[in-house]
Amino acid sequence: MTTPTHVSIIMDGNGRWAQLRGEERLFGHQAGAQSVRDVVEAAAEAGVRYLSLFAFSSENWNRPKKEVDGLMELLIESIREETPNLIKNNVRLRSIGDLSHLPPYVGDSFKHSMKETELCTGLTVVLALSYSGTWDILQAANRYAKDRLDGNVHTPLDVALFEQYLSTAEIPPPDLLIRTSGEERISNFMLWQLAYTELYFTPVLWPDFRKKDLKKALAAYARRDRRFGIIK
Repeated sequence: MTTPTHVSIIMDGNGRWAQLRGEERLFGHQAGAQSVRDVVEAAAEAGVRYLSLFAFSSENWNRPKKEVDGLMELLIESIREETPNLIKNNVRLRSIGDLSHLPPYVGDSFKHSMKETELCTGLTVVLALSYSGTWDILQAANRYAKDRLDGNVHTPLDVALFEQYLSTAEIPPPDLLIRTSGEERISNFMLWQLAYTELYFTPVLWPDFRKKDLKKALAAYARRDRRFGIIK
């Protein structure tokens, strides 16, 4: 079976999962943490090299403060608990997004975990935090413009050069994007990078997503004929 090098997941449905059980939305986010563990393990077992997870979007800052604060606490708790397991399983942790918007204690903890796992050579898990595709494109354009004005770059802008300024510069574009919960949109995630990505939508809510669901998505991907605009 053809295995994608890079799998991205929009982890959707935590709030609805909690509401169906008469609980607050944060309860769903807490339950979704187990899905992350399962999927990281399954991706590594399948031979996926990069797994990017849309954990917190730039737009999510507009959610109720109680929910945002709870998400930040959950993020810190999960990072602290999982870092030893990541090291044990040779998993490297990275991030994309505007970390400057995160509370200092969250950003510092996350940077510490990335430092702890930087020598791991297996699966790379990329968490998208305070991230949006439009932000990524704008920050890349601004960085290029600054380098051009400062005289640090003299090459005319083309696709290859522009991609060096994106937050994913050292990460290959996703081969497969999975979105859970039945929604069929990409919600401002990796707008540039998803140009030729295969899309897979599933009605499974994120807290219910397990290894078998990832395997099902990978099997669907293996049946796709990727042509990248070329007639074969």
